[in-house]
Formats: sequence, C-alpha cells, structure tokens
Amino acid sequence: MFAVIKTGGKQYKVAANDVITIEKLDQEAGAKVVFDEVLMVNTTIGAPTVAGASVLAEVVEQTRGPKVIAFKKRRRKNSRRKRGHRQDLTIVKITEIVAG
Repeated sequence: MFAVIKTGGKQYKVAANDVITIEKLDQEAGAKVVFDEVLMVNTTIGAPTVAGASVLAEVVEQTRGPKVIAFKKRRRKNSRRKRGHRQDLTIVKITEIVAG
C-alpha cells in the first residue's frame, strides 16, 4: 500500500517503513507526526484530498542539507557577492498508512 502526501509545499510518494527527508517540522526526534493532506491512497484519488485518510510517521532526526553557494560576479566592475545557504530538513520514518 502506498500514499501520496503533501507537506512543505511538495508531494511525496510513501509506503510503510519508508524513510524520507522533508522540509523542517517543529518536532523533536522521536515525536509522532500525522500527515492529513493525503492526495492519493493506492488507486483512490482525492478531490483534493482523500477523506478520512492519514499517514502516521515518526521523526528520526533534524538535520541540514548540503551547502549551496550563490556566487554573483559582474565582470570588470570589481563587484562580487558570495552567499551560502543550508536548508533545514527533517528525516521521518513512515509507520502506517490509514485509508479512510
């Protein structure tokens, strides 16, 4: 059984015991999380979500993504700008899919 959930503005196809990396959630490691925005369960497609369906997960850890460098240079102008960015991420393990 699989489901498509929406969190952090993105969609993820998940199944039981999957470990996925999503946008940061304000939860500690070991906390239980319920995703209510389920767009699809197996062949049942929601309009826009499947009524009564939810996905249960457990937060594994809070982490940060790889460093991304944004470098801008204007030639012959002695102008440079270098900025770094690391996205905050949450690693969750899907424990159960509850179909409505």
